[in-house]
Amino acid sequence: MVILTIAIRDERDVVLARQRARHVAAMLGFDTQDQTRIATAVSEIARNAYAYAGGGRVELAIEGQTAPQLLSITVSDQGKGIANLDHVLSGRYQSPTGMGLGLVGSRRLMDRFEIRSSPGGTTVLLKKLLPSHTPLLFARDMSALADELARQRPTGPMEEVRQQNQELLAALNELQRRQKELLQLNGELEDTNRGVVALYAELDEKADHLRRADQLKSRFLSDMSHEFRTPLNSIIGLARVLAREIDGPLSEGQAKQVDLIEDSARELLTLVNDLLDLAKVEAGKIEIRTTMFSVADLFGALRGMLRPLLVSPTVRLTFDDVDPALVLFTDEANVSQVLRNFISNALKFTLSGEVRVWVESMPAADPPSVRFFVSDTGIGIAPDNLERIFEEFSQIDSALQRRVRGTGLGLPLTRKFAKLLGGTVGVASAEGKGSTFWLDVPVAYPAQPAPPPEIPFAVQPDRPCVLIVEDAPSDQLIYENYLRDAPFHAVTVRTVNEARRALRELRPTAIILDVVLGQEHTWGLLTEIKRNPALTGVPILMITSVDDEAKAAMLGVDAFMSKPVDRNWLLDQLAARTTQENRT
Repeated sequence: MVILTIAIRDERDVVLARQRARHVAAMLGFDTQDQTRIATAVSEIARNAYAYAGGGRVELAIEGQTAPQLLSITVSDQGKGIANLDHVLSGRYQSPTGMGLGLVGSRRLMDRFEIRSSPGGTTVLLKKLLPSHTPLLFARDMSALADELARQRPTGPMEEVRQQNQELLAALNELQRRQKELLQLNGELEDTNRGVVALYAELDEKADHLRRADQLKSRFLSDMSHEFRTPLNSIIGLARVLAREIDGPLSEGQAKQVDLIEDSARELLTLVNDLLDLAKVEAGKIEIRTTMFSVADLFGALRGMLRPLLVSPTVRLTFDDVDPALVLFTDEANVSQVLRNFISNALKFTLSGEVRVWVESMPAADPPSVRFFVSDTGIGIAPDNLERIFEEFSQIDSALQRRVRGTGLGLPLTRKFAKLLGGTVGVASAEGKGSTFWLDVPVAYPAQPAPPPEIPFAVQPDRPCVLIVEDAPSDQLIYENYLRDAPFHAVTVRTVNEARRALRELRPTAIILDVVLGQEHTWGLLTEIKRNPALTGVPILMITSVDDEAKAAMLGVDAFMSKPVDRNWLLDQLAARTTQENRT
């Protein structure tokens, strides 16, 4: 469904193509950043058509009849073509006019990029998935889009330059705003003491335990610990050396830049530490170390660890007295980490008043438990956001939140740690009246079965592997029977996550893909496969009940068939596609 066609005859038409691409992207619901990406990609390819072929044609269209639809942009010319196309697309080609950079950069800005070039001309196809909130568009909607475009009069080159400058200034302002947030975070980080140092040591120790996980997971997390923490710690240390002017005085501007470097490194280190903890919990690699400890001693340690965070004279941190006889048999480090997170959050979001910590025994619970409370007189949380704060990377927008912005991983981690201990976490709050977080934990840690290990995929080294992404047991059985006497062997997965794991661990000769897997579909997985350089050339056969062969072809499927699948067709396609792959 064509929206608009533009003939490229001179430089003004290149500017017009950029403007129209941005206008169409805005009407289709793309955000400002995507509008800029689409407009930039179109202007780069249109500029190439004018510079190297003397002109060309730009066509904007909507592809697909069902969600997700795509914005498809075709830029064609009748020039002499690109003789060294593969070299240009590899990124190694350097042209004094910038052609190679334009093609490579445009490919990165779009979801799909195709180019065909011959002595008779060049055609570049750019595609981007429409936003999920954009309603389905049909042929009758094209005239409305065209009318809206007609009402938006094109501007001259100077106005377009001004528009591009505004986009650049907006990006720079956003960067400056984030730098200011990092600078404000430094005030809190500078107030840390031995308790925070102990926290990092504890995280490092847990990273060491994580190496006992399976080979792939442990190698990844071990590399995360070493490859990220070590250089970040080095950056922080070197920034401190420069800030103290040990090697000579700094100008005012240099001192500010060094402070920003240290702030950024500290924020990255905090994010890395939280991500490592989260990955370990999700991998089931946290080892529970039970020990007998007194709640009174725990409160004493927390008091000494967290008082340095109490920088405002208008806020009090109070720990209620505890019965010395109250002891727990569980993982003290994990209980301490949950309470540290609750208390540090309370101190961040309380401008005046009190942060109070206490514990209540619940001997009648099953099993007998204790409940820790952390209450504050801070800004509070709206009822609609009480569950959202426990979602990963979720943060509630407020003026105070913007000043003390964190990673959004602390509270999700507390819920996961509480579950590991056999307990729960909760919160009660009202805006402007403060919050009360609590942790319920059994007095004695309950024995829990270890999570089942991931079953490795069965491979046959002497037969090429065909990855089958299919959730229906009957269809799985059909594929396995079809391939039993063929020179291939089947590896079957039921979900998108299982497919991703298989693609990380295996290098299939071909992929058979269904569209609908329970409550999820595989269009996004298909895009990931096509973007993965390690899977370049692996043929994809889409066999499904969803009748959308056109969309499948647009996204790069090599062959399409509606269920039920024919055995001869399947074996012929696999033989032809895999033979072609081996030749390439």
